[in-house]
Order: sequence, then C-alpha cells, then structure tokens
Amino acid sequence: MLRLAAFAVTSALAATAAGPLPPLPLGRLLGGPDHLTVAVSKAPNPLANGTYVLECNPVGGDHPEREAACARLDRLERDAEDPFAPTDDRRVCSLQHGGPAVARITGTWRGQKVDATFRRTNGCEIARWNKLEPVLPPGRS
Repeated sequence: MLRLAAFAVTSALAATAAGPLPPLPLGRLLGGPDHLTVAVSKAPNPLANGTYVLECNPVGGDHPEREAACARLDRLERDAEDPFAPTDDRRVCSLQHGGPAVARITGTWRGQKVDATFRRTNGCEIARWNKLEPVLPPGRS
C-alpha cells in the first residue's frame, strides 16, 4: 500500500513538472484515419475533373496533391476552422461568378462525417473554395 502511494505521488510530481499535454481533438482520439472522396466537375482545367481519394493520418489515396491537401486541412484545424462548414446564409456576399466548377467532398474527417458541396457562385463561395485549395483544384485557369 505504501509503494502504491509513493508511486502516485511520484507520478503526480512528474506530470506537474512536465507541464500540461496539448489538447487533442476528440475526433482524432476516437476516429480512425481520415478518408475523404473529392469529386470535381466543370473545373476550368479539364485535367482537374474527376474523383479522388484523400487519406490523411497517414497520408494516402490518389489525390494529385495529397501531401499539400492534408497539410492544408491540418492548418485549418489548428486555426480552429471547420473546412467543410457551409457559408452563413445571413452573410452578405459579392455578386460575382467564379465559374461553373462544382466539388463534393464526402467521407470522414477527425471522426466526423463529411458531406459538403462547393461552388463558385458568389464572393463568399469563391472564398470558401479558395480556402480549401489544394484539397480542391484551383478554381481559376
């Protein structure tokens, strides 16, 4: 019993000296590898059109820029941004058209189900698309 108490005190002191651990997102703790399917159509560069698999943690799949795409998603997560959140309907957006490109991303990211559609139909949607490059191909030619 005395050894158990000494171990508990020693462990507590070591943990205090080491400092707090950085927080890990719950989805990262509970989920498996991130697996996304990215389907692109009507992109200005016809070579960008198609369906790609993007896997992160570890990086894999057939996405043409998988390393950079996973790094971009990691950066957005560190900045506490949801890369798949829709544009706020109450937001005022510029009336501009960024082209006919459409992308749909489905799968699992950080333990959460993803089903998001991206278009370039106004300034807000163009900015949303651009923020996710290179997961999505450049929307301009």
